[in-house]
Amino acid sequence: MAKKADKRPPVAVGHVSLHVKDVPAASAFMQTLGLRHVFENEKQTFAVLELRGGTHLILNKSRKKIREGAVAPVDLMVDDVKAMRAYCKTKKLKPSKITTGSVHSSFYVPGPDGWSIKITSSHAGNRPV
Repeated sequence: MAKKADKRPPVAVGHVSLHVKDVPAASAFMQTLGLRHVFENEKQTFAVLELRGGTHLILNKSRKKIREGAVAPVDLMVDDVKAMRAYCKTKKLKPSKITTGSVHSSFYVPGPDGWSIKITSSHAGNRPV
């Protein structure tokens, strides 16, 4: 368990997976969004990228075709959704408009293999995560 001075929750997500047809292209795309490269195997069938907090996004080569525009089974959370959308525009990633819900504001960018990647505002507030 965590030390008493550590205000973070004692549990974190270790790994999430996304199946893609082109692992190197998907890895490059995710790195453009700000994920940190950790590993890619020589066969280019598997890659690991790191998010804040140490969670790893695992990219696995898939033979299955993704339906264009299907929402990825993982979303990315940022502190400043407006700044991230502006950044995505500078990278020509074609972000959608920001929509505001009861908890989050979010937008989508067309991602690798037809996935639609949701980028959402943080809900952590001032709590350490």
